[in-house]
Amino acid sequence: MRILFLGTAASEGWPAVFCQCRNCERAREIGGKNIRTRSSVIINSDLKIDLPPDTYHHKISYDVDLAKIDFLLITHSHQDHFYPEELNMRAEPFAKLKNGKFLTVYGNEKVHEKLLNVLTKKTLESSVRIKVVEPFKSFRMGQYLVTPLLADHDKNEQCLIYVISDGERMILYGHDSGWFPEETWNRLAGFKLDLVIFDCTNGPSPEIRYHMGIEGVLRAKEEMVKMGVASNDTIFIATHFSHNGGLLHEELEGKLKPENVHVAYDGMIIDIPPR
Repeated sequence: MRILFLGTAASEGWPAVFCQCRNCERAREIGGKNIRTRSSVIINSDLKIDLPPDTYHHKISYDVDLAKIDFLLITHSHQDHFYPEELNMRAEPFAKLKNGKFLTVYGNEKVHEKLLNVLTKKTLESSVRIKVVEPFKSFRMGQYLVTPLLADHDKNEQCLIYVISDGERMILYGHDSGWFPEETWNRLAGFKLDLVIFDCTNGPSPEIRYHMGIEGVLRAKEEMVKMGVASNDTIFIATHFSHNGGLLHEELEGKLKPENVHVAYDGMIIDIPPR
């Protein structure tokens, strides 16, 4: 299983769209791994998680063939994770697809509602299908078995995180979320995770509601190992960084690398070998 991190920033990007703060200036000056776009990953070449407004930039930056994506998992409807207008570009006359396959979008009720409001009749008839998913109800998606879990992110929406297995490896895509709800921890107890991706929006702040930071990530890692959900062989990754957290890439690595947590960056690739 291969995971490509397309974007690793919080909703405003880093440097943020209109910001002149010192943290954004430092990122701009140093560049490299400190330039972060809105968060998304591709698993193998057929599964994408979230559709941020930076998707076209991701396509051209990492030579991604988005026509090969069969499945799109959406965590929640916030604009930095879900820009559905882009999906109209998958239908004629904007796209000419060689295989004519539909893209299936999976998400909660708000995602479904947003899609119906923006997708054209032609897109729905010829290019995009929608499936509503519910927390704790697993479903099959091609080679993948997916289990949506409840996130702690927005009290006005049933935000989701996902456990994804291809039969040999199992990952948790765990953001956006603060400290997981009790029901989610209970369900996680039945899994053995090869890779975990955590929300680290808050940086050095100990706050763990709606988003986590370094302290929350390390506490959650410790809890997973204690529960037996993860082990010393599990790969842990922190992502979704905000300029409000203040720590640049090397500074984040200084805090997390000694604790065996990788700091994600745009364009990072992780290969998970079979067990």
